[in-house]
Amino acid sequence: MSIIDSVRNALVPVHREGYKFIAAFFAASVLLGFIAEPLFWIGLVLTVWCAYFFRDPERVTPLDDDLVISPADGRVSSVVRMTPPMELGLGTDEMLRISVFMNVFNCHVNRAPVKGRVVRKIHSQGSFLNAELDKASTENERSALVLETARHGEIGVIQIAGLVARRILCWAEQNEQLDAGERFGLIRFGSRLDVFLPVSARPMVSVGQMAIAGETMLAEFGSTKGSVVSRRD
Repeated sequence: MSIIDSVRNALVPVHREGYKFIAAFFAASVLLGFIAEPLFWIGLVLTVWCAYFFRDPERVTPLDDDLVISPADGRVSSVVRMTPPMELGLGTDEMLRISVFMNVFNCHVNRAPVKGRVVRKIHSQGSFLNAELDKASTENERSALVLETARHGEIGVIQIAGLVARRILCWAEQNEQLDAGERFGLIRFGSRLDVFLPVSARPMVSVGQMAIAGETMLAEFGSTKGSVVSRRD
């Protein structure tokens, strides 16, 4: 990514969930400044980082029901076949799981990977292990949505808490219709998202690749023909 792209990504709107944290960081900076001036500047830097963390940029989402779009910004940490967690209700057969790990510098607004109706919403209590560990899928605090698509059955997307993350927000509700790339949640501060797909899906990313929520194509069903239409959001 170029310096120009980095600056462009930094100068974007802040999600409303971040306002109270930014205000708290700034207030703490002012109070610390009365103790020692250097503490004010340190606090100010942390306040700027907080605003950066809660950025909510526009994204251009490909509009194709055969494509699965990344629900998170971050690094692809896993592309495997495995049995989905029982709470999803997706059966006991293997599915394709693609995981995207978010660090504290990634944008944390999460977006729907496909167009579909929310048929199940599940929150599971758990631990706060390193989200990069494979067992985090079943042992960590997590919130899951199962989306019913028109052509490819049910698809699961799971927000997983990590070592630092202590709060998962999911705004989507049962029976709500989501468009691919539509915002549905946020995790504070750094974690992972898993997408469970039928094994008929073909991965389009590799482990270590960087993904952009609402834009990067994680997988496809069949073969996408012709040009792909996109939507800016």
